[in-house]
Amino acid sequence: MTPSTSYRLLQIALVFFGTLMLLLYPLAVVWPSGWAWHHGAPYQSDYFMMIVGLYATLGLFLANAARTSGGQYQPDLVHRVWSSIVHGIVMAVQSFQPGHHMGHLWGDVPALLLAAIVLTVLVRSSGITRTESASPART
Repeated sequence: MTPSTSYRLLQIALVFFGTLMLLLYPLAVVWPSGWAWHHGAPYQSDYFMMIVGLYATLGLFLANAARTSGGQYQPDLVHRVWSSIVHGIVMAVQSFQPGHHMGHLWGDVPALLLAAIVLTVLVRSSGITRTESASPART
């Protein structure tokens, strides 16, 4: 796969995962056992609404990263990958605890791990490096 093809796939993945993050609230309404970590409507949990706000913000930034040259967002993408891995592992362990839904093992846990894997592969194969934006443009 050429770097330009990989970069185009990375742009598509960024928009896809950004949109998925923006859809966290509707996903929790439609499939609560796979996306919400509490009983009742999503808006009944202050914690869940905080998570919705965080993921909506992240979703917007991922979608915006698809519109740029890419290098300036590489550190953010690395952070997204590692935070998805850690978050997915923590949620997987917690889903086995009493009172939690095993549906998370089929919902948000694989979504986070899939996002981490896809973004890792595409960032590496697209040739995006931190050095592309390491120094500001000189006038």
